[in-house]
Amino acid sequence: MKPVGPIPPGFAVLDGELAIGGRKASELVAEAGTTPLFVYSRAMLDSRVAELRAALPARIGVNYAVKANPHPAVIAYMAGLVDGFDIASAGELALCREAGIDPARISFAGPGKSDAELEAAIAAGVTLNCESEGEGARALAIGARIGRAPRIAVRVNPSFVMTGSGMKMGGGAKQFGVDAERVPALARELIAGGAEWRGLHIFTGSQTLSADAIIEAQANVLKLAAELADAIGAPLPKLNMGGGLGIPYFPGDTPVDLARIGAALTERTRDLPPVLSQTELCMELGRYLVGEAGVYLARVIDRKESHGVTFLVTDGGLHHQLAASGNFGTVVRRNYPSAIATRYGAEPTEEVNIVGCLCTPLDRLADNAFMPRADVGDLVAVFCAGAYGATASPSAFLGHGPAAEMLV
Repeated sequence: MKPVGPIPPGFAVLDGELAIGGRKASELVAEAGTTPLFVYSRAMLDSRVAELRAALPARIGVNYAVKANPHPAVIAYMAGLVDGFDIASAGELALCREAGIDPARISFAGPGKSDAELEAAIAAGVTLNCESEGEGARALAIGARIGRAPRIAVRVNPSFVMTGSGMKMGGGAKQFGVDAERVPALARELIAGGAEWRGLHIFTGSQTLSADAIIEAQANVLKLAAELADAIGAPLPKLNMGGGLGIPYFPGDTPVDLARIGAALTERTRDLPPVLSQTELCMELGRYLVGEAGVYLARVIDRKESHGVTFLVTDGGLHHQLAASGNFGTVVRRNYPSAIATRYGAEPTEEVNIVGCLCTPLDRLADNAFMPRADVGDLVAVFCAGAYGATASPSAFLGHGPAAEMLV
């Protein structure tokens, strides 16, 4: 038997079923008219942002990294909760514009921005997080051609990394950002070329559960930003400090100590170097804001045995939940938080493998998990599905298509 990961707080049992946003899973599926279905909870989004605001010093803004979950309803709802939005493509820019978000609240990162993307962002008034000298030169040339000064920050590739992060975004040779020692010269060139100087973006890593690692990285970011601002010789309007706060996915994972991180940031922001005294500070968070607010629901379409092993075959799978299947960034497969949604209040009685509908042995949602008995028609829930699920999975694989999504 293999344990499943910890189910996030915020869910309830209603008439023996999993309740999301105060509504039973079966009712939500009936409203959507189909499975598989991603459900995102407004109440849990509210709660997470409120907890974050309460822990962080008031001068630290919160930006939402749209790549974590670009569902239009989620973007529109987050507009009332966060200070800014970080995008990584013209497609995400279009989604934000359609949601009525002021382009002045948007910054655009990514190492491979096309000229068309640069022009769309410059024309709209979006801040470009410049990733290279070449990109900076292209942005200045495009701005001159269309008669609009580009708003530009420089993304920094620092020499340090966030220890223990699931995905390291800095340190050593990277496609992301400009090596720290080259940043001052580039910034001065951009300012001299007529750009509206917007500051620095320093992102060191993601999915970290260690408060010590996050506190250390944030201290390093603030120190580096002050050194770079001094070397640039111009005030630093804004510093995007990155994020890195993770969420528990697997057995043994524990939530990051937000109170400790907030206390350390409060202490550091009380005594910032003079060069950062007027700088707007923000954290860029995606998974931490939306990950635990999402649930993936799939229906059991067959119950079968093979060599004494019970399989619950669902109409979902890795084409919607690649990470939960163990095929996205993990070496050893471990079970995500999961449950039988329509038997949520029942005691577990059997060991089962929950699998998807695809013709590949990689399509697994839970291995040897101890669950209440489930039959054809029951609903399976995979938790922590609010980030990097619907759009980070190969939904076109084998032609089954995307899952439905809803915000409740």
